Amino acid sequence: MSDASAPRHVLDPMERISETLFGLIMALTFICSLSIASGAGINIRTMLMGALGCNLAWGIVDGGLYLLARINDRGDKALTLRAIRQAPDPETAQRIISDALPPQLAAILPLDQLEVLRKTLQQLPEPFLDPGLTKRDWTGALGLCLLSFLSTLPLTIPSVLLRDPRLALHVTYVVAIVMLFCCGYVFGLRSGLRPWMAGLSMVAVGCALVGVAVALGG
Repeated sequence: MSDASAPRHVLDPMERISETLFGLIMALTFICSLSIASGAGINIRTMLMGALGCNLAWGIVDGGLYLLARINDRGDKALTLRAIRQAPDPETAQRIISDALPPQLAAILPLDQLEVLRKTLQQLPEPFLDPGLTKRDWTGALGLCLLSFLSTLPLTIPSVLLRDPRLALHVTYVVAIVMLFCCGYVFGLRSGLRPWMAGLSMVAVGCALVGVAVALGG
């Protein structure tokens, strides 16, 4: 019921993949929308600077939402522990414990084990309902902000190396597709899916999301 069993990494792999995808899709949406609006007067560097600023802003927002989620998660654990301790009878406490466990685990856990858990939790100190933020929480929020921002940086490389803005834009799209594939590949490895199929699917999904966002006005 505490953060003692928290994972070693502040952000788990899926959080890192999700934030990178979010930043990448946001940047692509921004670039595509502006390229359509500017037509022949395309300025790829201006677009990318705008995308960097947009992703930095959204990274700050995501970091703030992450902190709120951490407060809610810690407070929910404290409330659950208090409800278990104040349950009118063992059966009610066992039901609260079962509801707090993953469904697969709760389905196979026998009643005597739930009772052991109940007695153990009854012996814990009274939980505090002041779920303050820790250094780990602030580090996680900063990590999300940086991931959203840094995911845009590879897209700026073509505009630095190439003078032709049209060619730079096309190469930027290629870089984005490669990044989408890499995110999908890692997602497949982490999810038990076929990495190559997951990578190709992520490219298709990412392009579709960008297309929908552009069609709806960016």
